[in-house]
Amino acid sequence: MSRPLQQPLGVILAGGLATRMGGGDKGLLEIGGEPLLQRVIDRIEPQVGGLALNANGDAGRFARYRLPVLPDTIPGFPGPLAGVLAGLDWAVEQGADSIVTVAADTPFFPCDLVPRLLLSAEDAPHLLALACTPRSGDEALKSGGGKKINRHPTFGLWPVSLRDDLRAALEGGLRKVVLWTDQHGAGEALFPAEPFDPFFNVNTPEDLARAQALAS
Repeated sequence: MSRPLQQPLGVILAGGLATRMGGGDKGLLEIGGEPLLQRVIDRIEPQVGGLALNANGDAGRFARYRLPVLPDTIPGFPGPLAGVLAGLDWAVEQGADSIVTVAADTPFFPCDLVPRLLLSAEDAPHLLALACTPRSGDEALKSGGGKKINRHPTFGLWPVSLRDDLRAALEGGLRKVVLWTDQHGAGEALFPAEPFDPFFNVNTPEDLARAQALAS
């Protein structure tokens, strides 16, 4: 079983269309006078051995962050798995054997995300794991595979060794992250969801207002 020889690299996923926010880059929206993307960088950078941004379109709009910008290599905005694949291709160029992905619109994710993902992958067949939180109350099951958890597919540990398999799956039309991770026995890193879910992300103007309140 392959295991990392060094810290994973980090890839921030910012390749979505942000349709519920009227388009544009959600990561450039501000809370507490600071862009969401900067908050994400500040949380993930200390946990990884290097950092890049997955985004499409003009890379110049992210110039202030001084990060490599990795566009999707699968056309048609096929979703976060395309960003994962772009990150894995970049990791190969860097000589790394794994990446950890985070979302650009999720500013409060745990500061121990990477070590806990690595720990959860120890008994998995591959160096592959997703972050998850417990469900509570009447919360709808997002992608828990029948379990009483919510898996957060944009927060994961991904091995370079599976990149060709992922490319073939995407070219074959697969789009749902957990369908692919389930095929490969991904581990699950369980994080508490109190006093709020740390993987809360900004999808709507109402979410942005909530994030402003949480940041203050």
